[in-house]
Amino acid sequence: MKTNPTTAPEPRPPRISDFDIELTLLLEAIYLKYQHDFRHYAMSSLRRRLTQALDEFGLATLSQMQDRIMRSGADFARLFQYLTVQVSDMFRDPAYFLALRQQVMPVLRTYPSIKVWVAGCSTGEELWSLKILFDEEGLTERTLFYATDINPDALARAEAGIYALDRIAGFTQNYLAAGGKRSLSDYYHAAYGGARFAGALKDRVVFADHSLSTDEVFLEAHLVSCRNVMIYFDRALQDRALGLFQRALVRRGFLGLGSKESLRFSNQHEAFDEFCPRERIYQKR
Repeated sequence: MKTNPTTAPEPRPPRISDFDIELTLLLEAIYLKYQHDFRHYAMSSLRRRLTQALDEFGLATLSQMQDRIMRSGADFARLFQYLTVQVSDMFRDPAYFLALRQQVMPVLRTYPSIKVWVAGCSTGEELWSLKILFDEEGLTERTLFYATDINPDALARAEAGIYALDRIAGFTQNYLAAGGKRSLSDYYHAAYGGARFAGALKDRVVFADHSLSTDEVFLEAHLVSCRNVMIYFDRALQDRALGLFQRALVRRGFLGLGSKESLRFSNQHEAFDEFCPRERIYQKR
């Protein structure tokens, strides 16, 4: 007499919290309503920032938040500030800028014209740091800079180039550690209760809205600097962004990443050589 073999029960899917279910639905609603795609941002970071947003809005659940932003563009604009990270410093991680000055600039100097893409420029500290660096290395007149971000408020602040005076001491310390050749005060003047860096530095800079989640390549670049941005992406979005950078860069062009970011486990690692491994500077093969 034959008997049916005993089959093991199918494993239950992992339990998903109500918060994460509502978070998934909220991100999908934002994408469909406003065409901003946060669905592949790192969930741990989103959970933390959206918990803060709930407190700020005085709401109990993300479902309530979804209802608010679906009916109010102004409320979405408020929430948008929590979904994008705007933390930076001038000459942040000075060794990175020193490596650019000492090792990358001699290569870039061989080009008759240069294009630099500062991706995820936030409020502009990285951009103005690079502008100062290129000015001191005599490359400003042949270089075009493209500063992009998805946050229009951040782009406006980047273009204004105004920073609180109490940040200047830290900026100056970083600048000197990055091999600064002058006084940082040569590049700003006091205005609007802060230090204004833009001025003449704004020449040859293009500010533009660009999403690493949904937009495509728009230039051919010799240097792409995208630092401390991809730590907020999941692996799929990291790979997408790195694919954009790979396609944007000229042959033997340079890619600069943040100190906690790497190409090692990405699908683009074979497209680049490690140029300054410690400072996360790569060169396209």
